[in-house]
Amino acid sequence: MAVVAVSLWVATLIVPGIDDTAGTTSTRIGTLVVVALIFGLVNAVLKPLIKVVGCPFYVLTLGLIGLVVNALLFLLVGYIASGIGLPFTVQSFGAAFVGAIVVAVVGFILHFLIPDRFDQR
Repeated sequence: MAVVAVSLWVATLIVPGIDDTAGTTSTRIGTLVVVALIFGLVNAVLKPLIKVVGCPFYVLTLGLIGLVVNALLFLLVGYIASGIGLPFTVQSFGAAFVGAIVVAVVGFILHFLIPDRFDQR
C-alpha cells in the first residue's frame, strides 16, 4: 500500500490534471493513503471481472486494451475519492491514462528496489 501511495504522489507531481489539493503535508499523506486503499479495492474487485468479460478484446488488441481499462479504473478511483470528499481529483481521461502509466512504472521500480520479505526465502 505504501508503494501505491508513493506512486500516486509521484503521479500528482508529474501529471497535470491529477491533483491532491490537501492543505498540509499530513493531510496529503492521509489522502494518498486512503486513495491507495481505494485504488487497491477497485483493482482487486473490478479488474478481474473486466478481464474475464473483456477477454476477447484483450486478445484482439494484443493486450493494449489493458491501458484503456487501467485509465478508466484510475478515473473511477478519482471519482470515488472526490465523491467521498477527499481532495484528490483526476480531471480527464488523458490525465488518467498517463497517471495509470506513471503509477504502474513507479510501482514497478519501487517493488524492484524494495524487495518483499517473502522473496528472500
